[in-house]
Amino acid sequence: MLQRDYIQRLIREFMAALQRLLEKDEAKDRQEAVRRMFKMYLGDSAFFHTASLDDIMRWFERYPKDERLSRISMLAELYYAEADSMSEPFRSEILERAFVLFDFVDRHERTFSAERINKMNIIRKNINGGEKDRTAQT
Repeated sequence: MLQRDYIQRLIREFMAALQRLLEKDEAKDRQEAVRRMFKMYLGDSAFFHTASLDDIMRWFERYPKDERLSRISMLAELYYAEADSMSEPFRSEILERAFVLFDFVDRHERTFSAERINKMNIIRKNINGGEKDRTAQT
């Protein structure tokens, strides 16, 4: 019970911090806030930007099973927020990572989230739109 209360409190705290991050106007401020959130809630951001998704999923095994989906969702949210302040091709790469993680959570979470589905649809549209733009240029 205490573990469940802890993770729920952690998620509320994370979402409040994420909302503050999204309110920042300057891209530099947002990037710094994202780095701080990685460090505070997950660890070294360099790992999450260079490791394969398989390695990242193995990294999450350090947490109890009932906590993993919440942690994976936190990473997906960070990727999603971070993509706004990135340029191509990094933006698409981070969005693809966010999509894969959101999809994983969606397939394993018992609770339906319209917000998560909406974000997945936005990512899908952005990635597919970017591919169309690249095709039109060639």
